[in-house]
Amino acid sequence: MALPRPRGDTSFSLASSREHPAVSSVSTTKLLPEAKNLQKSKIFQHRKTPLLHFSVGGRFSSWPAYASAQAILQTRKPCSTTDTTGAKDKAAHMIAKPRYLQQLENYLRKELLLLDMTKVNAQELKLQPYREIFEFFIEDFKTYKPLLSSIKNEYEITLAHFREKIRSLEPLKAMLVNISEECNEKILAIRAEERYEIKMLKKEKINLLKLIDKKNEEKISLQTQVAKLRKNLAEEYLHFLNERDARRILIADLNELRYQREDMSLAQSPGVGGEDPVKLTLALKMARQDLTKTQMELNTMKANFGDVVPRRDFEMEEKKNKALFEMMENLKSDFQEIRKEYDLLLQVHSAIVKDRDEFHNELQEIQRTSTPRPNWSKCEAVISGGRERWQLLSQGKSSDQLVDVLLEEIGSSLLLERETFQGLGFSEDVPVFLQTGGVVRNKKPSKKEVVDIVKDIWKERIAQDQKERLSPLSVFFLNYLKKRFGEASAMDWSYSIFENIKLFHSIEVMKQFYDVLTGKLDENVFHDQKSLVLHLMKELISTDIQNEGSLTTDQFSQALRNAFPLKTDEQIKELMDVAMTQLEEGNSLDFIHYRLLFSEDEMGNSGLFIQKLWDQAQNEKQAYLVELKTELESNKTAEITPGMLRQALINIDPTMDEYTLDSYMSQAFRTSIAGLEPEYAKKLEILLEHLQTAAIKRIGPREAEISS
Repeated sequence: MALPRPRGDTSFSLASSREHPAVSSVSTTKLLPEAKNLQKSKIFQHRKTPLLHFSVGGRFSSWPAYASAQAILQTRKPCSTTDTTGAKDKAAHMIAKPRYLQQLENYLRKELLLLDMTKVNAQELKLQPYREIFEFFIEDFKTYKPLLSSIKNEYEITLAHFREKIRSLEPLKAMLVNISEECNEKILAIRAEERYEIKMLKKEKINLLKLIDKKNEEKISLQTQVAKLRKNLAEEYLHFLNERDARRILIADLNELRYQREDMSLAQSPGVGGEDPVKLTLALKMARQDLTKTQMELNTMKANFGDVVPRRDFEMEEKKNKALFEMMENLKSDFQEIRKEYDLLLQVHSAIVKDRDEFHNELQEIQRTSTPRPNWSKCEAVISGGRERWQLLSQGKSSDQLVDVLLEEIGSSLLLERETFQGLGFSEDVPVFLQTGGVVRNKKPSKKEVVDIVKDIWKERIAQDQKERLSPLSVFFLNYLKKRFGEASAMDWSYSIFENIKLFHSIEVMKQFYDVLTGKLDENVFHDQKSLVLHLMKELISTDIQNEGSLTTDQFSQALRNAFPLKTDEQIKELMDVAMTQLEEGNSLDFIHYRLLFSEDEMGNSGLFIQKLWDQAQNEKQAYLVELKTELESNKTAEITPGMLRQALINIDPTMDEYTLDSYMSQAFRTSIAGLEPEYAKKLEILLEHLQTAAIKRIGPREAEISS
């Protein structure tokens, strides 16, 4: 399409005008984007732009400010037909567009219709006609060519910058895909392990149910045997009772026959006739009376002892009964044990089911939020310093720590690019060292400078504590900056240092100062850590009589026990192992150079031994709080009064002195000991949260250890 030169209107005219040859193939044939762009560039090279001359008024036309809105390009459809109805009436109320503008709009419309908008880079292709129109404007209007060219260059530079930024983010997209795949594999492995554990638990449950059924069958069998033995015992008892009665009747018959025979023998004996009949009659009468008396006694004995069995049978039956009773008691105890085991298994099963549900929910949450384990070697190309520096930063660190390192590297680069910070204002929730309005400058201190400033702040703070602590650390921090850098620059340094300590959590000095400054930890926690290390150092120096800087392993172990008498043998062994690991290079097997254990790097980070010592102190604090929580929960009340807390502390730590007890009470209720009223109460969770941030520890051994 031939683009015309600007025609003269009410404001300006052209000195000369040349028209380009028409390019019919551009408007009628759908070319490839590369061929079309090449053809357009050739057209642009062959055009000759005439010079523009201002009219007598010296201004451009202000169209379409006073023209009808119907003449604007946006309200016209490229494919719509022209309505000729009433054209003469409308011409009287409309002012036509400049011819050059109409031709540019027609050219743009046709070029847009030729584009294929289904391609990936459709937006860039669509931008090309607009870029050409803008170039035509630049070439045609010589007076504004420098300004328009600079505007076009700035937009091109900005577009190139964003393209480069998008290209740099593409590796991160690939890294996210890899992380997602690794996480899915891990989740599948967890599911397989869970299915295997559930299968084993089901098998164990089936075996236990079979065992219970077997025991029940044995119990029923034994009960049947006991019933059968009781029935046999009753039959034997009746049999022996009948035998006893028959024997007694037989004895009575034998005695009667014997008496009759004796009477007959007396009557037939030759010497009887010579005796006195009266005497014999009297003797017979007396014998019959004795017989009657004996018969009465016998009947009495029968009535009283008729149901009595012989001792031998009684003892035998008693022995059998005792054996059966013992067997029944054993079965009862076995049954009770089996029932307890069954109840325990039910509880375990319910707990396992509950844990399984929790793990399943956690697994679903992990599936929804977690990502696979990343390939950290990809960070070598992003981190400044390359592979060697990344290996130095990532050595011996977990994935969570590596994320912190990566965030610190990215955050440090972004922090260096910032020139200013926006002030947070003067509201009450803003710390005093950040209360300012407007914009503050970024001083851009290095990490070493921030560490040195923080160390100097702690040094002066400790010196102030020895006299009297008059202000919190936040106020002292601001006063220190004003004293060192002046009133004008104090707030700039405050924001710069705070942003650095908030970012670098891998540096121990910065992290401790940030936690204390923001109230996550009490200031006494920091001082207790330092006093803990100082106490151990003094004990080791006192043990080192020769002052050679080294101790034997036995002396070092004994010094640890003397410095920390409440530590267990396992904790002492952990400290010994960490010390040997830290001093592995250049350390003999018999001597430990203990002074090297207290060395720090240039950033103030302590070695493995000091870190382990602080970790043990933190674990002991958590165990102490758990024991305190258990003691307080025994009161079965929602709120805890000062008296309850005091009694609980005395119960779990009986050797605690009164001053330490008052200190713990004040830290728990966040008030002075004089302001604590007996009826003042707080929830247990709030008290434990306050003690979590405070500096507390066990003062003496437990009650059982004291008695031993």
